[in-house]
This record gives sequence, C-alpha cells and structure tokens, in this order.
Amino acid sequence: MKRINRRSRSLLLSLRPVPPLAALLVAVPALAADYQPRETFAPRDMGQAVNVYRSGNGAPGPDYWQNRADYRIQATLDPKTPSLSAEEVISYTNNSPDALGELWLQLDQNMYRPDSRGVYAAGKPDKGSSDGYVLDEVSVERDGKTTPVTVQVSDTRGRIALDKPLAPKGGKARIHIRYHFTIPGEEWGGRMGWGNAKAGPIYSLAQWYPRMQVYDDIRGWDTLPFLAQEFYLEYGDFDYEITVPSGMIVAGSGELKNPGEVLTREQRARLDKARASDATVAIIGPDEIGNAATRPKADGTLTWHFAMQHTRDVALSISAAFAWDAARINLPDRKSALAMSFYPAESQGRDRWGRSTEYLKDSVERFSARWYPYPWPVAVNVAGPDNIAGMEYPGLLFDGISDEGKDLFWVTAHEIGHTWFPMVVGFDERRDAWMDEGFNTFIDVYQSDDFNHGEYAPKRDSEYAPKGGNPADEILAVLKDPDAPIILSRADTVIEKYRHPVTYFKSAFGLILLREQILGPDRFDPAFRDFIAAWAFKHPKPADFFRFMESAAGEDLSWWWRGWYDHNWPLDLAIDKVEGDAAKGMTITVAAKDKLVIPATLRVDFTDGSHRDYRLPAESFIRQAATTVTTEAGKTVADVVLDPDHKLPDEDRGNNVWKAGAK
Repeated sequence: MKRINRRSRSLLLSLRPVPPLAALLVAVPALAADYQPRETFAPRDMGQAVNVYRSGNGAPGPDYWQNRADYRIQATLDPKTPSLSAEEVISYTNNSPDALGELWLQLDQNMYRPDSRGVYAAGKPDKGSSDGYVLDEVSVERDGKTTPVTVQVSDTRGRIALDKPLAPKGGKARIHIRYHFTIPGEEWGGRMGWGNAKAGPIYSLAQWYPRMQVYDDIRGWDTLPFLAQEFYLEYGDFDYEITVPSGMIVAGSGELKNPGEVLTREQRARLDKARASDATVAIIGPDEIGNAATRPKADGTLTWHFAMQHTRDVALSISAAFAWDAARINLPDRKSALAMSFYPAESQGRDRWGRSTEYLKDSVERFSARWYPYPWPVAVNVAGPDNIAGMEYPGLLFDGISDEGKDLFWVTAHEIGHTWFPMVVGFDERRDAWMDEGFNTFIDVYQSDDFNHGEYAPKRDSEYAPKGGNPADEILAVLKDPDAPIILSRADTVIEKYRHPVTYFKSAFGLILLREQILGPDRFDPAFRDFIAAWAFKHPKPADFFRFMESAAGEDLSWWWRGWYDHNWPLDLAIDKVEGDAAKGMTITVAAKDKLVIPATLRVDFTDGSHRDYRLPAESFIRQAATTVTTEAGKTVADVVLDPDHKLPDEDRGNNVWKAGAK
C-alpha cells in the first residue's frame, strides 16, 4: 500500500538501533583501518547473465521477448450481496522460445480465504474472510476448439494443464472463465473493497478478475503468491463492461466508450468543455449528487463500457455518491489527456478534493515533461474508503475521503507517479518493491518542489522527517539499526516497521544521492530518461537498472550499489588533520572511518575572507583510507568543513569541522 499512514509519519523517529552483542561487551573506537578499500571497491557480480535477451548495457537485448495477455470482461455488480460476477476471455500469446505445457493464473481474491498464505504471512487472521474466487466454469479455446478444463488452485495461483504444449514464438490460446466473488468490506483491509460515504457505499474494485501470471526469461513462470506485496503482470489491451444500478457512476481505467448510453447530454457537453480547459470543470457538482436529472434513466441498470490499450491492469470505482470534475492535461508534442476526480459531497472544498484535479493535472504534466510522456487518454483520482486508500492502478487511483491539503497533494502525486513505476516500467513489485516505491518516491521529491512554486515543498523533509529535519540525518536511524533489512531484500520479508524507511525512503534517497552528489543531474537525468524509454512496457530487473545507469552515465558504480543496496553500510568521512606551512600550501587529511564512501565537498575558508571548494571523488579512497588536499600557497586556513551543505548521511558530523586554534 502506498499511503503514508498516520502512524508511519513518525516511523523513522521510532527506530532505536540496538548495538550488536560484541559492542556491548567491548567498546572499540572506530579507526581509519576499519575501512578496507578492496572491500568497498571490490568487483560486483550483477547476479544476472548477459545474453540475447538482456544486454550488458542494461537495455533489452536484440531477442528480448515478452508474452502478452489481452482481456475481454463483462461484469455485473450486485450491491445487495455485495458481489461481482463476470465472464472473461483472456487471449494469451506465447512469444517465448519455449513450448508451454501449462498456463498459470493469478487469483488474488483468494487472499481473503481464511486459510490463505497471506493470512499466515500477516501473523493473524483477517477480520473478514470469503471464498475468494469461485470459478464457475473454465475452458481453453485453441485452433477453433473449446475444451473444458479444471484449474488446480494453490492459494492465489491457478494452474491449467494443457492437452498439448502451447507453441513458442507466437502460439495462442483463449481462456474462458465464468466466475464470481464476494466483495470484501472496508474493515477487511487489503487493496480493494467497499465502504460507506454519507450518501451511500463506494465500491473500489481492483484484483477483480483472474489474471495471467508472468512467464519471463529469468524464472519462467513467476508464481509468487499474493501476500499483499502487489503485482507483476503482463501487458495487453483491455475491453471491459460493468453493469450497475442506473443511479451509480463508474470511474474506470481507460476511456469510456459509450458516453451516449450512460451520461446525460449535459454531462457530455461538460466533458467536452473540460477537454479544452486548463481550469477544473464540474461534470456532476456536489450539489447534484443523487439528483435524478444526472442519470439518463431513473431505474434498472446501465452498462458502462471502457477500453484501455497497452496496459498491465485495470481497476474501477462505483458509487451513487460521486461528484465528478475534470480538466485537460497538456502533454508533450501538443498531445493531451483528461484529468478527472470522483468524490463524495463530504470531501468537497477548496482545501480538499476541490483541488484534486488540479493536483492530478499538474503532476501528470510535470512527470511527462521531465521523464516520459503519460501514455493513456485519462487519469482518474477517486476518494474512497480511507482504509483501502492510497493505492494505484493504471490510469486510476484509490485515495481517501478524508484526504486534504498537503496530504491530498502528496498522495495524489505519489499514486499517479506510479504510472511511470511500475505501470510503464514494469517492475516486479512482488520481489522488488524498492524499485517501484523508491523510484516513485524519488520523482515525487521534485514534483513537490515544482508544484505551485513549492506550495507543499519540501516533501523530503515534511514527509520523512516529521520534525523538519534533514533526510541525510533521518536515514541514519536505518543505517545504524542492525536489524534493518537491506534494500535488496525480498519484498515479502520486509516488516511494516521498515517498509517505509527502507523500501520507500532509503531507495528514494539513494537515487537523490546518485543524481545530486555522485553523477550530477547532467549525467543522471538523460540516463534515467533513457532507461524509462528503453524499458517502457517491459520487465527490467535490478541488474538491468544497475547496468543501464553505469553504461549510460559512464561510471562504474559497483561501490555504490554494494554499500547502499547490498548492505546498510554507514558513511563517516572525517577531517583528520590540517598541517603545514601556509606559505607553501597547507595539507588537509580526510579519512574514511567506515565502509561507505560518497563523493564529498571540502570547503576551506581562508583568513583573507575567501574560500574554495574541493570536490573529493569516491576514488579518493580506492587505494587508501585517507586522502590529502593541499591548499594554495600563501593562504592561511581559517576553518575547514566537510559536506558544508549537509547533503550526505554522515554518521558523525562532529569530525567534519576543523577550526584554526580550536582545541
């Protein structure tokens, strides 16, 4: 879940590092000898072979392949139960070089079964449970022949054995599934469900259809169970319909294909106006909620039809309690999209959801200009039950009824930022949550700086340093905690105490340090943009990112990946001594006292009032634990400061300052 909840805003402050047993027995002072250059700068194995599928430069190889899943779904919501029933056809294409003897489905609703692995992984039963997916009928169509099949269900996975293997390099099959499930209530938790607004229930439906597991060149079928660590999905086109009571409004991923059937003439005219407007336009005003004139018919049902191309998922939200507004999104190359918000009357207000579309529009525009163009015709923000809010799906966000002010801006920017990671760049969130969460939190930082001249900036202080501290200091609690997991941990193993500090914050701050302190924006930004473009709608792994950034930015970063990602190594650079004759130039010795190194600025102030900054590269410590800087001849040093702008996570800033005459 993406929300920074009320408790986790003070999460970092609660981290109290426990010293290892040896430290409790014997206090040993840190020495420069503790730093070993051959350890920090040792060759680093990426752990993934280079081949025709994934190149040494981190880009997709010449024979990179990816399977495809297209979906056609016809669903019906029954609010009385509440439940959803549907018929689905998955058109699956095997582009791999392998013949597939079986097909695997993701059955994420089975997480709500009382004996699911997710229940046991959480260490306690959920407050509510259901039968999960009830598969009423399943068949496989091949070569014009349709055959009933039995799905072998194992927790949140389902295996379909094929009577003959699906041919490689283009073999096709169509899976027909008729199914239904009970919609979990708000109190159940999870990433979807329903809850009440003042004017009626809101149904936030995600993981609402059986989906294909990914078959890739790294593991074959990647069948990790759903333990609430999100998703890894194939790309394809979606065409789906949802039949609901006529008084309800549906917000869905993708483009509404039948507005003439489900909207009034006035609403269609307002949408046309919004498509040409930078200002927010009301489609259904808060004062119109529940008004019979807002619906094309008074009773019965209506079927809403949506389509979305080149996506890995779709979600939808349904309620009779929605107000609805929209505005144009201006995209690169004179293209445009539509930002829309749906929210109940109690969420309205200039300091609340009345600005949601403004926040959404601005975020999409800036992310598109800075990193990669937004790929879909609409972006939707929905105010739903708070307990299942703060969650992203392609083109549609689940946020909270009670969100307001800076919290609403931050959660909106963060959730739509997930368009880029992992909706466009298709990271495996179930294994590598640090990639989608950390990368997205990283781009959030700059969006907060940019929006309305920094109205809600700086996010890096306000969100992760509740007392207004510096992120370079806030991360120290993680680096000093012997129980904190490393970034490259399997996502399911990271407990809640460390999820935000490591998966979000440390991962994001690592990219900030890489951009601002190690490479510089002039090298980082083009490389990062090229990485996004190269892997758009594909499945990169951590090694692909590491290789790509090294190759595109022109820097061996093995020491950085090792220290920040493979380990929680601390940084402690120190001014050891300042000596010599000013007439000949004074010598300043800077030492690495711990295992991590980062390029650092050494600022020297002279007695004549001038100063000079010396930039110490990481290679200052590649052969030895200390390096020296010699100042200009004829100038007397008054004081010296390491990292004067306080950008680095230095664990002991007391040894970063030297003053002439100080004892």
